[in-house]
Amino acid sequence: MARIVELTSYPVKGCAGLTTRDAEVTAAGLRHDRAFMVVDGDGVFRSQRRDPRLALIRPRLDADGTRLTLSAPTGGSVVVPVDSSSPRRPVELFGAPFTGIDQGEEAAAWLSAFLGVPSRLVRVPPEHGRVTDGLVPGTSGYADSCAVHLLSLSSLAELDARLAAGGGAAVPVGRFRPNIVVDGWDEPHTEDLARTLTLGSVELAYAKLAIRCSVTLVDQHSGRRRGPEPIRTLAGYRRADAGGVAFGVKLAVVRPGRLSVGDEVSVHAWGRSELRAAAPVR
Repeated sequence: MARIVELTSYPVKGCAGLTTRDAEVTAAGLRHDRAFMVVDGDGVFRSQRRDPRLALIRPRLDADGTRLTLSAPTGGSVVVPVDSSSPRRPVELFGAPFTGIDQGEEAAAWLSAFLGVPSRLVRVPPEHGRVTDGLVPGTSGYADSCAVHLLSLSSLAELDARLAAGGGAAVPVGRFRPNIVVDGWDEPHTEDLARTLTLGSVELAYAKLAIRCSVTLVDQHSGRRRGPEPIRTLAGYRRADAGGVAFGVKLAVVRPGRLSVGDEVSVHAWGRSELRAAAPVR
């Protein structure tokens, strides 16, 4: 029997996550997930791909969502009263145009000083109407794509076995920044095949495989890139039919509700793999 063993939201895109035992799930994913985003002076999003120090920024959002605190080990902290009504400004995410609500000069000054480059903080506006792609469409805030990212511990164990076979060290699950971590599936990558799932009072549907990028190379505790793993090993056995290296899945929210650590994961429909045949561990 598969169950949820970890729940994490990422209020500020690219920054550290907030792990919790219970979470409200909206149509856009875990409440407040990727509701904020750091952008450059032109409104283009920043991510750990080019700004790995984002991993060191720890956000804390008040329960009612009206105050955001950003802190870092060597940067102090800043308290940001959340602005949900000021004029919108254009922002850009993977070349796609959106809008955001700028969160003010104090947040911008703190982020710019910590990251060492001009930066500003924006919030998803209430009218944000993004439609995400994949087998089942949905919506999300400023996530890379779909509302929910799910990964199983059996998939991570398979990767760690392959890393060990090559003389490498295990990789923590946080490198992949999942929202939901599941344990109890005997077969690695069972999540690849699940098409509709119920967890707690939430129903999720498969959108697509999670295609990995250089963010997985960033040590989330030091904010530094740590070499070619795990991408190099994943590239040897996790090539998606459509291209790219896949690990975990992206899901759309069909029915919002609540999730808790310990909730059972029930799969109601299965599909075929969208992955090329993998070689066994040697």
